[in-house]
Amino acid sequence: MKKLMLAVLATAVLAGCKTSPTGRTQVALYSDQEMSQMGQQSFADMKQNQQINNDPAVNAYVKCIAEDVIAVLPQQYATQQWEVVVFEEDSANAFALPGGYIGVHTGLLQVAKNQDQLATVIGHEVGHVIAEHSNERVSQSSILQTGMQVGSAALDMGNVQYRGEIMQALGLGAQYGVILPFSRSHESEADIIGLDLMAKAGFDPQESVTLWQNMSQAGSGETPEFMSTHPAPGNRIKELQANMSEALTEKKAANNSGKNPQCTL
Repeated sequence: MKKLMLAVLATAVLAGCKTSPTGRTQVALYSDQEMSQMGQQSFADMKQNQQINNDPAVNAYVKCIAEDVIAVLPQQYATQQWEVVVFEEDSANAFALPGGYIGVHTGLLQVAKNQDQLATVIGHEVGHVIAEHSNERVSQSSILQTGMQVGSAALDMGNVQYRGEIMQALGLGAQYGVILPFSRSHESEADIIGLDLMAKAGFDPQESVTLWQNMSQAGSGETPEFMSTHPAPGNRIKELQANMSEALTEKKAANNSGKNPQCTL
């Protein structure tokens, strides 16, 4: 039984192997339709359970920036219908979901001081979608769950002592050895994709550094990076600066072609 489960798991992983926009190998086991349905349901739940901001000026500002970023996405994403909602929430956060959904918290507008800084965050979040990070995370969760079931069955069959302690250790190892590092790699990848998107839309990529400086000042910074799903702001800034030259070239080309965002609040 253990061998059969491992064989099925290995076949599924091989069948789901893809390459991310930055060239990283990833496992995505779910179809676009399945991911879109998950995104649609999640967004509907959020709209039902969270307060929505109805300020016309705020909504127009956020949608103006989102539309400029969406316009430079790969065609399959640029041509789909996107829904942008501003949620009345104090946390400095935003998200994008498969299927064409973007949510921005009003608290983010206190940290992202201008259109370029907000475009940094929206580009980053949309970057998660086009890199299929949600698919990868859901797939990873399924694989880990199956692996834990296999490990539990093997321990049961072998009548291994301290089974509970071993399974607990396996769970912690999965959390800190696989889930969190993968999440950090997703965040770093989304940073680079988002930097490229905002520059192609004509926004100033240098403001991405200022945004993360603002984020660093707003946060406590007490969680060690190895236990966090996000890279430390200082490390994010270094990666952004390492890719800044190319982004500035993209911005210049975008401006020369007539892309000059004018989103104001």
